[in-house]
Amino acid sequence: MSKRLPGPERRESILQAAERLFAEKGYHGVSIDEIAQAVDVSPAILYRHFKSKQVLYDAVLQEMSGKRESYVEMVINSGTSFEDILTGMTQVYIKSIAENPDLLRIELQSMLDRSSATSEFFKNRWKSFTDYIEFSLNERLPYDLPNREITILTAGLMFQGMVREALIQKYLQPIDRLEDLSMQELSYELVRLFLRAVGIEKSRLSRKAVISA
Repeated sequence: MSKRLPGPERRESILQAAERLFAEKGYHGVSIDEIAQAVDVSPAILYRHFKSKQVLYDAVLQEMSGKRESYVEMVINSGTSFEDILTGMTQVYIKSIAENPDLLRIELQSMLDRSSATSEFFKNRWKSFTDYIEFSLNERLPYDLPNREITILTAGLMFQGMVREALIQKYLQPIDRLEDLSMQELSYELVRLFLRAVGIEKSRLSRKAVISA
């Protein structure tokens, strides 16, 4: 057995192990015994901190879904154009997933499990994108554009899907199909494709919004 830890530290070690296992296998693919073994404690000790696997899973989802990115520094350093700011936001988000792919795995698992935490993932990790896109397109798209309102309302969802699918391919699949694209190049390409899809053809990125890979 592992050495005795104070209650808060033991609880945190259980959460970290459970996060890794739930992200990899999902709720139904992980047993309490497996989590206890990963932490090197008995199931009885684990139950002192979390009375059931469901309670533990909910605690993991709550902690993960509550994490959010800060785009303040990026906005300050990226210029003022819609293209540059959206590219910078995308780079910040890609960097967070590259550093911890479990964030995306847990989000996807919450969708499959129909967890209430899914709405928190959207609010804390995607809503900044959708709000910014809707506001910016409302300012930029011609008022006589056919289906203008539908375009604006669905554009954020489309971009969210593009980014998520690219990250799934790059960081969650056994083979990285986007291996030849750096984080910066991936963000530029996603934004270019998105702008073309919503009818903004003549956009040039100044590439000021660059963060280290």
